[in-house]
Amino acid sequence: MSRQAGLADRAMDPAEATTFDYRDAIVRCGRGDRSALRAIYDRDSRLMLGIAHRILRRRELAEEAVQDAFVQIWTKAASFDPARGASARAWLFAIVRNRALNVLRDGSREQLTDAVPDAPDDAPSPEAIVSSLSDASRLRRCLETIDRRRRDCLLLAYAQGLSHGEVAGRLNLPLGTVKAWIRRSLLSLRECMQ
Repeated sequence: MSRQAGLADRAMDPAEATTFDYRDAIVRCGRGDRSALRAIYDRDSRLMLGIAHRILRRRELAEEAVQDAFVQIWTKAASFDPARGASARAWLFAIVRNRALNVLRDGSREQLTDAVPDAPDDAPSPEAIVSSLSDASRLRRCLETIDRRRRDCLLLAYAQGLSHGEVAGRLNLPLGTVKAWIRRSLLSLRECMQ
């Protein structure tokens, strides 16, 4: 039995683990069934976060690794092959572990939320950026449809050039939340602009 399978199976009551069909859930994810991904998330995200946190020793980085892992689970579910020997649950936990190790290897993320540079005096606030756009501007109308806090994240990243980690530090938000908000805001903005 692999180390990941051992961790995955020890974390939950064996009777509970056998009542949920991880293989079926992964197959359903591969077919685009969001409820299957949600079921996996509901069952195991806390344990996955714990594993990532033990590796990274910082909650915001662990949250980022788990979020990235679920994106990877969603996009790679169709390629899951039980014939390769790994159980479905071990496959899930291997993804989380590998994402956490990748974050750990990428040392540039270690200092992201600790030291946040002060905004330059001449840097406009997110509100000032939106206000500076013409009232008739399509971009302004689209930006105004996005929740203010999410819009602030987006504008700090793209108008002021801050990294996701710097935005997280500036707004005192978890890094995973900032990344998700920026990603979703970009999608909303793209849809609105089309």
